[in-house]
Amino acid sequence: MVGTGALTGALLLGSAPAASADDIRDRQWALEAFDADKIWQRSTGKDVTVAVLDTGVDAAHPDLRGQVLKGKDLTKKGTSAQEDTDGHGTAMAGLIAGRGHGPGGNSGVKGLAPDAKILPVRYQRKDFEAGTSLAASVRYAVRQGADVINISRGGHQNSEDKRAIEYAIKQDVVVVAATGNEGIKKRTYPAAYPGVVSVGGVDDRGAVWQDSSWGSNTTLVAPAAKNVVTNSTYESGYAIANGTSDATAYVSASAALVRSAHPDLTAGQVINRLIKTAKVPGPEEARNPKLPDEKFGYGVVRPYRAVTYDIPAGAKAGPLAQPDKSSDSAADEASSDSGSSSSDDSAGWMFALGPPIVLFGLIFVVLVGLVVLVVILIKRKDRRDRVSDPWGSGGSGPVVPPQQYPGQQVQAPSGQFGGPPTSPPPPPNQPPSR
Repeated sequence: MVGTGALTGALLLGSAPAASADDIRDRQWALEAFDADKIWQRSTGKDVTVAVLDTGVDAAHPDLRGQVLKGKDLTKKGTSAQEDTDGHGTAMAGLIAGRGHGPGGNSGVKGLAPDAKILPVRYQRKDFEAGTSLAASVRYAVRQGADVINISRGGHQNSEDKRAIEYAIKQDVVVVAATGNEGIKKRTYPAAYPGVVSVGGVDDRGAVWQDSSWGSNTTLVAPAAKNVVTNSTYESGYAIANGTSDATAYVSASAALVRSAHPDLTAGQVINRLIKTAKVPGPEEARNPKLPDEKFGYGVVRPYRAVTYDIPAGAKAGPLAQPDKSSDSAADEASSDSGSSSSDDSAGWMFALGPPIVLFGLIFVVLVGLVVLVVILIKRKDRRDRVSDPWGSGGSGPVVPPQQYPGQQVQAPSGQFGGPPTSPPPPPNQPPSR
C-alpha cells in the first residue's frame, strides 16, 4: 500500500529553551486521565514488542534511548529504521514506550507502556511518499516476533495488504490501526479489515474528537487531541499533535500492558479485555447506545481495568469478526510449519475427487459423454458436407458461416459510499476515568 497518509497533525511545541522537560510531562494529559501511575504498579509492558510500521523511529531521541530495536528500513532508499526524517514514527514510539530522560526519567515524554520494546519498520520515509508495500512490513514484523503491530496510517483497500493482515492475526498478533482524521463516515484501511482493532479519537474533555472518522468498524477510541509527542524534526525535540494516529498508539500501548500482565492470553483474548473494560464517552451514556457504536465502537479504552479486572478469557479468536480463510494465509501457515507437506496425504490421489464409487461413476459419465460427442460431430460433418457441396460434385457451394457466441459481460465492482455526519459530535465531557 503506497501513498498512505499519516493520521497525525503536529504543531511546533517550542524551541529547546522555551519547552522545559518538566513542562513536557505536565502537558501529557492522557497519562493523568489513564491514571498511569497506578497502571505501572501492575504492568509496564515488559517483555512485549510493539512494531511501529511508519517512517522509522529516531533511536537517538533522549526519551527513546534503549527502547528501539534494530528493525528494518524497507523503502527503496533503505538505510536504517532507526532514523526518521518525517517525525511521525518517532511520535508514535514515544506515546507507546517513551521512558523520559534525566534523573528518574522524570523529564520529557513517557509512554503508556514504558518497558515495551519498539520494533521500527520503515516503509515510508515521508508522509504520502511511495515506499514499499504495507504487506511486506506486516509480514516482516510478524516474523520478527512482534506481539502488537501499530499502524497509525491509512489508505485504500488492497488485496495484498489484506492477506498480510490476515496472516498477522492468524499468527496471534494484535493489529491496531487508525480510522482517519476527516470527521466523516469513510472506510480507511487497514483499520476496516476484519480482526483489526480500529481506533478513533476523543479530545482532552473526553468527548468524541470532532475530526475522528468512522465507518471502519470502529472498535475503540483513545486520546487524539493536544498530545505532546517526541519529534526530532523540531528544535525542541517535541511537538503537540492531533490525530487518530495518537489514539492508535495509546491503544497499542494498552494492548502491550495487557499482554505483559497476562502472557497466556491470545491476541483475541487481549482484545476482549480491552473491549469489555471500555467506557462509553460522556453524555453518550444517556442514550444507552447499541454497541459497537459506529463512531466510538465499544468506548474509550481503559488500560487500568483491562490489566486488573477479573474477566473471563473468552474465545481464543476474541470478539471481533475474523478474516475469511484465504489461500494466501493458508500458504503462509504452511510455510511457517516446515513439517507439513501435501505429499503426506495418506488418502492418495483417488480420494482427492471423493470415494472410489464416486470416482468410477464420474469415469462412466465421461466415457458416455465422449461417445455422444463423437456421434454428434460425425453427424455435423455429414451435414456440412451436404451443405457445402449440395450437388455432391465437389464444386463450391454455399458455406455455412461460423456461429458467433456472445461473451460474458464483466460486472463492475460495487462502490463504497460515505457521507457527512448525520449529527454533530457530542458535547464535551470529563476525561475518561480509569
